[in-house]
Amino acid sequence: MSKPMASPEILEAMKDIKHKIVVLSGKGGVGKTTVATNLAIAFAKRKLAAGVLDVDIYGPNVPKLLGLEGQRPTVEENFIQPVVGPLGLKVMSMGFLLQKSDDAVAWRGPLVAKAINQFLGNVRWGKLDVLVADLPPGTGDEILSILQLIPDISGVVIVSTPQEVAVLDARRAIQLVEKMGVPVLGLLENMAEFVCPNCEEVHKIFGEGAAKQAAKEYNVEHLGTLPLDPRVISLSDEGTPFVMEMPDSKVAKAFEKLVDKLAKKIGMKTA
Repeated sequence: MSKPMASPEILEAMKDIKHKIVVLSGKGGVGKTTVATNLAIAFAKRKLAAGVLDVDIYGPNVPKLLGLEGQRPTVEENFIQPVVGPLGLKVMSMGFLLQKSDDAVAWRGPLVAKAINQFLGNVRWGKLDVLVADLPPGTGDEILSILQLIPDISGVVIVSTPQEVAVLDARRAIQLVEKMGVPVLGLLENMAEFVCPNCEEVHKIFGEGAAKQAAKEYNVEHLGTLPLDPRVISLSDEGTPFVMEMPDSKVAKAFEKLVDKLAKKIGMKTA
């Protein structure tokens, strides 16, 4: 599948961003946005200039997860300036433009396509070491548009749970990204296990093996597993990234290994 060139406006807006990582999932509910926001924060913790672009127009949850609900971007010289979040993280999301965080975006395709183009071409990020783009779930028109329009994508992280239905959709996502000619950085298995807080027994509540098998079949890297930790859910609801609040936890340590892997794969130096 051919990959059209980005417009001059998008090229100008993103010219000073060294690395662009896209986070994608074949279906909703697998923790894609939690992964995307904590990934960006993890980079920022390492003294890197980082940003998050939330291009999930219908379900813009990044502001909630970063404790930025109610914030509004400013406009200077007709260009949107991102909201500044924790650790200096630059953030742009449709959620900042809604009157209320739970307002529904009742737009048809052409309006969504226009919004995506504005997000990519009218936001002034400045100099960033890395920009993490959180995409909508699925393999629809918006995914195609974003993968076509973002210039020089470093690669895509595909998030899945071990559940076979989720892995089936992850397989579709891998195929789509490869057809678009964009590098797949690998498949990340989220909520891979639950460790009982009382007896410390490990429970594979969503099954196991399917994600590793899919990665092997499609010749992409299995980036690792993240355990299911109830504290991640409560912290996300509070707008606090878990990599900041619970750095010594098993899930945060697994996440730091993920950051090391991704940095190495895209040739990015981290502290």
